[in-house]
Amino acid sequence: MDIGFIGAGVMGRPMAANLVAAGHRLTVHRDTPAARADLGTTVRYAASAAEATRDCEIVVLMLPDTPDVEEAVCGDDGVLSSLRPGTLVIDMSSISPAAERKIATQVAGAGGAYLDAPVSGGEIGARDGTLSIMVGGAPEAVEKARPIFDVLGSRTSHIGPVGAGQVAKIANQIVVGLTIEAVAEALHLAEASGVDPLAVHSALMGGFASSRVLEVHGHRMIKGQFDPGFRIRLHHKDLRLAAEAADQLGVSLPGMNLVHVLLDRAVRAGLGDHDHSALRLLRNERAD
Repeated sequence: MDIGFIGAGVMGRPMAANLVAAGHRLTVHRDTPAARADLGTTVRYAASAAEATRDCEIVVLMLPDTPDVEEAVCGDDGVLSSLRPGTLVIDMSSISPAAERKIATQVAGAGGAYLDAPVSGGEIGARDGTLSIMVGGAPEAVEKARPIFDVLGSRTSHIGPVGAGQVAKIANQIVVGLTIEAVAEALHLAEASGVDPLAVHSALMGGFASSRVLEVHGHRMIKGQFDPGFRIRLHHKDLRLAAEAADQLGVSLPGMNLVHVLLDRAVRAGLGDHDHSALRLLRNERAD
């Protein structure tokens, strides 16, 4: 397939590389030194989102936040300015569900189809092609995107209409965030009690508290290894989206709000580019 790929960042570059390895022809925006280092001459580079879209059957976006996607699709020299009828636009960024619905309406007005398909699995999942992909959109569009999803992920879940994928991703980030905070508090209590946190971790892994977050992030906390992974500043952004959605819907999410505040504190403390398991370091501050 001819694919336009917009967003050659930390997640986007390995995703693009996997699509190239699977035999797809990519036009990538933007042309950066990091993109050149990872993708070299295996792709064509475009000076704008419009150029990346032109002559492509599918356009994939992997961008940091809502305004970035809005600008890439709807702005000057954006996707809409060169979109051909029948083109499928897949946004794999993590952004506002409400914004996705508005963008999808504009794409449909130009004769295109639209999916929101945020992912979970981080940089490792992007590199290994094992992302979990949560999709919102029409079933026929999901089927058209299936060859892309099969390359990029190990699990694709069609959640519902456009916007539903982003709701599922927000739900994922709430669960992960609260669980990381719970693990941080449990290990902090163990250390404060003079009990070996590694022994406590091993015991918890054998019981009902066992989880992938406890296994992976618990070890990171015990070893003090906070290289990302998934950066605190990105999880902070995701819970901002959760807070915005909760406000729009009039629902109360007190646990999410607590973790959002803690992530904000971590960002302000200069920990934004640490792995989100570095929430453990806030416990150390409180103990001083």
